[in-house]
Amino acid sequence: MRKKFRFILAMVLSLTLAMTFNAGRASAETGSDFLYLGGIPAGFTLKTKGVTVIGLSDIVTEEGIFSPAKNADVKIGDVILSINGKEVNGSKSIGAVLKKDGGSPVKIEIDRDGELLVKYVQPKKDSEGNYKLGFFLRDDLNGIGTITYFSENGDFAALGHPVSDDDGKIVDMSSGKAYLCSIINVVKGERGKAGELKGIFIEDKPLGSLSENRQTGLYGKADGKFDYKELPKTEVGEAVMGKATVTTCIDGVTPKEYQISIVKIEKNNKENKNFVIKILDKELLSVTNGILQGMSGSPIVQGGKIVGAVTHVFINDPSRGFGISIDKMLEK
Repeated sequence: MRKKFRFILAMVLSLTLAMTFNAGRASAETGSDFLYLGGIPAGFTLKTKGVTVIGLSDIVTEEGIFSPAKNADVKIGDVILSINGKEVNGSKSIGAVLKKDGGSPVKIEIDRDGELLVKYVQPKKDSEGNYKLGFFLRDDLNGIGTITYFSENGDFAALGHPVSDDDGKIVDMSSGKAYLCSIINVVKGERGKAGELKGIFIEDKPLGSLSENRQTGLYGKADGKFDYKELPKTEVGEAVMGKATVTTCIDGVTPKEYQISIVKIEKNNKENKNFVIKILDKELLSVTNGILQGMSGSPIVQGGKIVGAVTHVFINDPSRGFGISIDKMLEK
């Protein structure tokens, strides 16, 4: 089973709650001083490099109970890169090796906090006759977030923050897909508990492929069938304190513009929390109480120019959150 997760500002399964624009840089990265405004709800599927051990288990056999992985010093959080010299690209590839090689010891290469290790694990046959190594694995991730922008050449960015694992480390992805997502329900945010958008992937409407998971968000390339140039063409700008809008979607697939205020700016924040925003729009507040999981990446527009994206929510005040400046998202 795929592990599901939801993006936001305070990504519950992956993140803890956590500006001056250089026009020349934007031109170099995007091909123009304009971007196509997003705000589109998206479903993301990330394929990880290797598979991550998320649990250890005992194997009940006719001879007794064994813990092969635990006995071989495999730990939760280890990333299995290869088995018997073959690259692992999903949990099924491990099962295929065990089925082929039977009960022979297997050699697994592990990445443990950046250190490469080799372990030898003796499989055990369970009560159903299947050989097991005694661990639970995560091989890909799924979640909901928001597309921030498309550039002239079809490059796009989303989220405004990275997808991280339970320990806060940025997930090392090998590939991924973005699909149009339909929002079907809203769970309001409360003081001390983040709310969330709930949606379904529309798999016959791909938005594009994912190529990078960086500190400033997810990046990829538009699908040839998706006409991103129908989106509003918006000049890139620099945020100042005062009124602005956020473009996001809380029902269906069509984004809307809502009133906010930029109440604080910190251009050089090392965590890319470049400004504090407050939701002012009564309609948005009545439906959501503010910022929800799934709104990460919602573009912030001020004076008709895109200046950044929503990234985090204040857990004790869902009407407030952080935003990343657009120049940070455009950096490479």
